[in-house]
Amino acid sequence: MATADASRHPHSISSHAKVAAVILAAGKGTRMESDLAKVLHPLAGRPLIAHVLETCRALSLACSVVVVGYQRERVEQAAASWGARFALQDRQLGTGHAVLSAESAIRSEPGVATVLVLCGDCPMVPVSLLERVLQKHQSSAAACTAVGARLPDAGRYGRMITDAAGRLARIVEYKDASDSERAVRLINSGIYAFSADELFRSLKRITPNNAQGEYYLTDVVAMLVAQGKLVELVETEDAAAVMGINTPQELATAERIMGVASAHGARPGA
Repeated sequence: MATADASRHPHSISSHAKVAAVILAAGKGTRMESDLAKVLHPLAGRPLIAHVLETCRALSLACSVVVVGYQRERVEQAAASWGARFALQDRQLGTGHAVLSAESAIRSEPGVATVLVLCGDCPMVPVSLLERVLQKHQSSAAACTAVGARLPDAGRYGRMITDAAGRLARIVEYKDASDSERAVRLINSGIYAFSADELFRSLKRITPNNAQGEYYLTDVVAMLVAQGKLVELVETEDAAAVMGINTPQELATAERIMGVASAHGARPGA
């Protein structure tokens, strides 16, 4: 998670030269009550997308690909100084479709074996959490490693459903969840590490059979589990670390969190 003072950003523990980030930033964000693309709303003096890109830079990744759509030119302008690459999602057909839009850009980077999926509207993810994710993903040779958080009020986040052994079995979007599934407090952060080959192979097989009529990235998890592939789960109790900005009220909350952290000379969630 980034602050306005980049000097406080911790350096990555190691270089991740075989990891590429895909940052989802194509949506308008209608609940922001503004015509401005959601990822361009300012937090601590910089667009939301800049905080996510700063975190990626600290990880020393092979590359970062920003998936653009709404106000494409403005988003690209805001991200250009971070050395990002861009992929166009020409139609808003869901998160799975958005990530698949980035395949060509990812494949153009030689040697990339892992794709780290991040949300452009989730600006306070600590580098330390992503290091944990990548370390677990790589040491276990998992097909996917997802990040969840246990929240007292899970709201409208997607729910992570685990099996009897505590392993992630599937992720259910809120609009598709049953009452019992909505009672689950383990929420989906939207942060994942995937084997690049497994990810893009699976994305070409998912279907839009859900309440939204969209191609869900979350369906890849259940698909991999059904195939007997290893899917890992990393949990955090830091709500700010996985906080997405969807409303003006949430943006104001993030400003307060970052203001308090800056006053104490620290980064929230670090």
